[in-house]
Amino acid sequence: MNVEGKIGKLSDDGLGLLHAENKTVYVPFAYPGDSVRIKSTKRRFGRLIARDFELLEPSPLRATPKCGHFGKCGGCLWQGMKYKEQLKLKAELFERITGISAETRGSPRIWGFRNVSNFIVTTAGIGLKEYGNPLGVVGLSECPVFSKRTREYLRALRGFLAETGLRPWDLKRKAGDVHYLQIREGKFTGEVMVNLIAHVRPSEEVLEAFVDYFSFADSIYWSVKADERDDPRGEPLHVSGEELIRERIGNVTYLIHPNSFFQTNSYALELLLRAVEGFADGEKVLDLYSGVGTFGIYLAKRGFSVEGIEANPFAVEMANRNAELNGVDAVFKVGKSEETPIGDYDTVIVDPPRRGLKEAGELLVKSGVERIVYVSCNPGAFKLDYENHLGKAYRVEGAILVDMFPHTPHVEAVVELVREG
Repeated sequence: MNVEGKIGKLSDDGLGLLHAENKTVYVPFAYPGDSVRIKSTKRRFGRLIARDFELLEPSPLRATPKCGHFGKCGGCLWQGMKYKEQLKLKAELFERITGISAETRGSPRIWGFRNVSNFIVTTAGIGLKEYGNPLGVVGLSECPVFSKRTREYLRALRGFLAETGLRPWDLKRKAGDVHYLQIREGKFTGEVMVNLIAHVRPSEEVLEAFVDYFSFADSIYWSVKADERDDPRGEPLHVSGEELIRERIGNVTYLIHPNSFFQTNSYALELLLRAVEGFADGEKVLDLYSGVGTFGIYLAKRGFSVEGIEANPFAVEMANRNAELNGVDAVFKVGKSEETPIGDYDTVIVDPPRRGLKEAGELLVKSGVERIVYVSCNPGAFKLDYENHLGKAYRVEGAILVDMFPHTPHVEAVVELVREG
């Protein structure tokens, strides 16, 4: 295939769109205003996606990417675009999908902001997944969105593997010993947690070498992975150092465990928390899908009385420990959001998984609660929740977008919903 043309606009998921010869080609790493020549394509999920393209004339939106792996690594589709243009386009895509116009608050830092990275450890290389190729791995030397210390982390891992002879995971054969290295950094505390995800239990000698190579870490875990799924999850065994690391956002301290879900951008998290606080009203708050208490504890620190509901018992335990650590009026309980009777609250905060609220939306409609603050990184799911459920009883009163994910098409939305009548 040899097609030339100009990228007109972006798809909902942030790929450049080229209309030529009665076809639409989706072009990753290309932006509105780019003139390109498509050299080859592949078909995926019913779309024609450019595999290889030549940039004939760059768009005025372009910037020089900071990372040498840009264009191959799946981490940063938009790193070749000026940051202020990224923010504009995030607002445009959000409005196109939801019909809601919202102001966008940029991340205070656009480099070194990620507080967690999952490096895949494979026979094809150690690093991050290649864009659009499930079996491709980009062997990393740096990751400027994660940490200046990336090289140090990867050097320690390579030394450890060489000394112990543990085998990297083979993605095709689904066999091997070590599958992922997860590193978490407390950006405001300087604390580091290392978690190796492996398919074998370690011997004493292996653990000794592991602790030696990662002696700079405050907390060291070895997670045993019992399945072949390609995700960085296993049963964590605490090996050395602290059981938990801490992150401090404003005047709130959060404890973090290998199995904790915590927002990935520590610097923009305070903007997100302030946006939620700005839309919350009254005294009593219900925090649905409360996780480790990220929103609930921040609000309790500001004088709200908070109850949280979360399906994961371990997250609930962490949330209650976080409440105790911060000395706040917040209680978290195990429960399914879609089965929670919603009592007398002034505001309900919802931060559902990517698929959205679904049936929990109907409970909120019937509840009589005056105000909902909906936090979402998936505008399509929010739109469905609003059209199918929440729109029956609530109107959109306000919305703020917070850029938790610089150099990607994703954005975190905080939507204020107020009961009609």
